[in-house]
Amino acid sequence: MKMDTTYYFVGIKGTGMSALALILHDKGCQVLGSDIDKYTFTQRGLEDAGIEVLSFSEDNIKPGMTIIAGNAFSKDHEELQKAQELGLEILSYPDTVEMIIQETTSIAVAGAHGKTSTTGLLAHVLSGVAPTSFLVGDGSGKGIPDARFFVFEADEYRRHFVAYHPDYTIMTNIDFDHPDYFTSLEDVCDAFETLAMQTKKGIFMWGEDDNLRKLTADVPIYYYGTEESDDFRAVNIKRSTKGSNFDVYHHDEFLGNYDIPMFGKHNVLNSLAVIAVSYLDKVDQAEVKAELVTFKGVKRRFTEKKVADMVIIDDYAHHPAEITATLDAARQQYPNKEIIAVFQPHTFSRTIALQDEFATSLDNADQVFLIDIFGSAREKAGKITSADLGKKIKKGGTVLTEDNMSPLLDYKDAVVVFMGAGDIQKYEYEYEKLLSNLSLRNN
Repeated sequence: MKMDTTYYFVGIKGTGMSALALILHDKGCQVLGSDIDKYTFTQRGLEDAGIEVLSFSEDNIKPGMTIIAGNAFSKDHEELQKAQELGLEILSYPDTVEMIIQETTSIAVAGAHGKTSTTGLLAHVLSGVAPTSFLVGDGSGKGIPDARFFVFEADEYRRHFVAYHPDYTIMTNIDFDHPDYFTSLEDVCDAFETLAMQTKKGIFMWGEDDNLRKLTADVPIYYYGTEESDDFRAVNIKRSTKGSNFDVYHHDEFLGNYDIPMFGKHNVLNSLAVIAVSYLDKVDQAEVKAELVTFKGVKRRFTEKKVADMVIIDDYAHHPAEITATLDAARQQYPNKEIIAVFQPHTFSRTIALQDEFATSLDNADQVFLIDIFGSAREKAGKITSADLGKKIKKGGTVLTEDNMSPLLDYKDAVVVFMGAGDIQKYEYEYEKLLSNLSLRNN
């Protein structure tokens, strides 16, 4: 990284951008940026680091800056136009990440689902045993000047991750998502194949994913999972209300017994990927065990709180496979409570393409409520509504509004799981206010 310039982030509040800004700041670089004025959950980390966040304006762009452009912004954005007029260097988010990748032993985490949770877990474990820089999709980032490892999330959307050439790659799964960009499942597989071919030392893939099994690479591929055909296996899995316990084997070699304070089969698999990559890079497994049991999770991934007599879970799940995994985790932790799902679909194209799968996954809850579809900068309208999706759901499907979350007050001593990648948290907050006010009146 260059120390004689100011790195200016256009769209600094984005989850990846805010984390990247924190890494450059930690490395001693001068960092500032701009974004919308609305408060976001990534903003606090920037504020705590003393990184200035400005409102969008071409007047922010000064000679001598190096511009890092968020993936959501095109060249006609006013700040990027000004940067071009001044002849400034403009880097994309992936270009900047690739520069950091080349500085140390790098481990990419890719996958349609689970990459943020797995990246956060791997960063936590490795940070406990060696100097580790990391870039997590929940907005967390840390830069260590002499790091042994760099752990980062590699996003497949618009093939952003094909800019990367990591030492190792974890691939959690392949699924058809982002139908506004990818034309088919085969198109998604082609993107992952490109990343596999650019990985330098080894790849760790979930062995029960048929699409991953079809990929080829010029480096060793290690499969992890629960089947005999996997190189790294989790066996004797025990699920409880406190987490999960399992044994791990590398072929016939017993690596140990591991406890994780997390729920759902997907978190066993995520932990197994972390164990596998740490084992191959000769990290002491006793230290790995100790770090696993202290993991507190990542932002907006099964974050829970208690309000009155209700448990409220906030999760980023916005794909049917993720919804299934989140509800499975809720069932494990709260086997004797009613599970109510509140889901906000994210993008019209995804909702249209996967509406039947959404209905099936949501029916794993005891009762389902929906929020209106959250669009995107590229997709503000579509030919489907949440009410249309609700008609396919057997366990309910009523659409809630921000000014009337009161139907949720009908449930007592239960679990409400809010899921979505849009602004669903504001609906959650409205429900919490209603619940708190009702509790005060009753007391």
